[in-house]
Amino acid sequence: MRAGPSQEEIRRHNLGTLLRHVHLSGPTSRAELAGRMGLNRSTIMALTADLTTAGLVREELPRETGRAGRPSLVVRPESARVYVLAFDVGVDRLVAARVGLGGVILDRRETVRPREGFEMPEVAAALAGFARQMHRKTRPDTVCVGAAAAVCGSVGRTDGVVRFGPNIGFKDAPFGEELSKRLALGLPVTVGNDGNVGAIAEQSRGVGLGCRDLIYLHGDVGIGGGIMVNGQLLGGLAGYGGEVGHMVVNPGGRPCACGSRGCLEAEVGEGALMELAGHSTEVTGREVVRAVVDAAGRGDVRAQNALHRVGDWLGLGVANLVNVFNPEMVIFGGVLRELYLGAAAQVRSRINTSTLVASREDLRLRISALGDDATVVGAAELAFAQVLADPLEVLSRLA
Repeated sequence: MRAGPSQEEIRRHNLGTLLRHVHLSGPTSRAELAGRMGLNRSTIMALTADLTTAGLVREELPRETGRAGRPSLVVRPESARVYVLAFDVGVDRLVAARVGLGGVILDRRETVRPREGFEMPEVAAALAGFARQMHRKTRPDTVCVGAAAAVCGSVGRTDGVVRFGPNIGFKDAPFGEELSKRLALGLPVTVGNDGNVGAIAEQSRGVGLGCRDLIYLHGDVGIGGGIMVNGQLLGGLAGYGGEVGHMVVNPGGRPCACGSRGCLEAEVGEGALMELAGHSTEVTGREVVRAVVDAAGRGDVRAQNALHRVGDWLGLGVANLVNVFNPEMVIFGGVLRELYLGAAAQVRSRINTSTLVASREDLRLRISALGDDATVVGAAELAFAQVLADPLEVLSRLA
């Protein structure tokens, strides 16, 4: 017979669970924590005392109670003291942020990059330089408990290797290892696909809060996706699940950077929209999508036709996903926010004609609430994962 968990294992689990509640929900009273965790108040008091001693939380009187009697102390995350480093490697930009416990973005750096000439060591060096700039502004008592990066490419589950990132020129690139070496903090760097981390962000802190079955679609030059099933990220065998941008929607259609033809990202991506709308290649990224949407709104027939065509392919892709996964919500992020807003009628029309009624009847379509920060916020959640799983062990290792 397998032995049950020891008292120490139970304590560690409860410490992590309590810290996760405070991290995701913000300041929370002891009484509310006791109710959520099903523990008595004396146990909650002991757990918060341990976390307070470790410098992860602090307790204080509530500002307002509205009730008679002794108020329950409020537990707050030590956002200014405990932080992670979060990075985003996009086609057009590099972003680095220092994110405090509780999800507070304390500091942020961003640079726009030309699309050609992405070299992994150069990218890692630029992000590490941002990290050093932010570190110089921290207090002496602060502690970095993790680091993670979002990348627009296929990423292995455990090794931080970007197996294929055609839009940034990465192939079998050990990016996590390289960035960890450049940071020189003695911390591994977790690497995740931008669509996957965006899904994590929107479910934990965005428009998908409380939604256990959702699909997040992230548009850059290509399209990535993250699929949440019953509250868990669908990663597949090796972590490459969710590559919805390479779902073929138009066999024999436009060539895709992956080598196939008619992929969703080839039919809906920036290149297709620019060509259909007759836009110059000098304007790229979010600006070209906004320009086409604005032109369509002013009555430009070619722009309207371009949005109609691209919106139809996007709707077909979403319809396929809805039929397979029956999500509660589909969220459009990155440049797909603007594209969906410009082509919402066409997207909805295609979904209505190409999905099972039962699969779509409770479906909600939304744009990202976190905007351009979705991938950075999601990367931060990856970086916090270890300290939330075993708070005291992680801190003891870093001491």
